[in-house]
Amino acid sequence: MAEAQKRLSHTTLKRRQRFHPKRDVRPAVLAKANRLVIRVAAFIGLSFLAIVILRAVLG
Repeated sequence: MAEAQKRLSHTTLKRRQRFHPKRDVRPAVLAKANRLVIRVAAFIGLSFLAIVILRAVLG
């Protein structure tokens, strides 16, 4: 019995999760959020580099 339960849980974990319209966030919304995160991270990184360069040049 324990063997059957172990096998069942393994297959349910292995199965690919499908998109559920009422529960999950839409893929387009996720893609938009990912782009926003990348832009914010790039902005922070570039501002950090600009501050480091300015400090090196000025002081």
